[in-house]
Amino acid sequence: MSILGHGYPDFDLKGARVLITGAGRGIGRSTAELFAAKGAEIAIADVDTVAAESAAAAIGACSYELDVRARDQWDKAVADFGRIDILVNNAGVMPAGAFLDEPDAVGHATMDINVWGLINGMRTVVPGMIERGHGHVVNVASLAGKIPVAGLAVYNASKFAAVGLSAATRLEFAPQGVSVSCVMPSAVRTRLSSGLTLGKGMPTVEPEDVAAAIVHTVGTRKAEVAVPSYLGPIDLALAAAPERAVRLVRRLFDGDRALHPADDETRAKYEKQVRSITE
Repeated sequence: MSILGHGYPDFDLKGARVLITGAGRGIGRSTAELFAAKGAEIAIADVDTVAAESAAAAIGACSYELDVRARDQWDKAVADFGRIDILVNNAGVMPAGAFLDEPDAVGHATMDINVWGLINGMRTVVPGMIERGHGHVVNVASLAGKIPVAGLAVYNASKFAAVGLSAATRLEFAPQGVSVSCVMPSAVRTRLSSGLTLGKGMPTVEPEDVAAAIVHTVGTRKAEVAVPSYLGPIDLALAAAPERAVRLVRRLFDGDRALHPADDETRAKYEKQVRSITE
């Protein structure tokens, strides 16, 4: 360890064992591909077993069915895969719409997946990391964990929670050599944002951009990483600006776009998928 460096035990990505949730597609799959390209051994975990098996076959990884809300499924996947050096808690959902119109069941599922999914993952995996004296956890949150967005209220709540959870557990685990990084993307071109208006003043990134940021944290062990990086201090800027100015900026950049999808049919299809997991 270096006094002037990140202060955590280093380990080589070649041969490192990485478990990634929600890795059947999108950010998770891109992250798995990048880790695999660097010589890591990958476990693809996803509630969608068909997507997980397809991704695993494509990159030479193993796959596990994992609903991150279910602790027993975590226990089974971790027991089967064995030692985990890097845990990427990526699985998440993003229902959109007016707060008062959102069914309670959808709100509960959002919190269970986006927050309890991280808690379950860390409580299952981190004890082994502490026993070995090293390990790294990446919790994929969102800049919506720093910036409120009309139409994403409960999602906002889940991501604010993910940011706080990551910061607090980082403090607890650091003395045992285990680091926790929180990666916070802007809008990402994945299924979660399907049907919503992207661009038009809102920085939009690709899954590969987020994957690169996730993998990079293994070297830096940075506490928080915004994607794109220049948006890191945006919450401080919004807090310092007069509210009327913030409202004007939000209007200029269509700040309530989550309330009125650009493609109602496409968005409805995703929302139906989210609702299906509550049944």
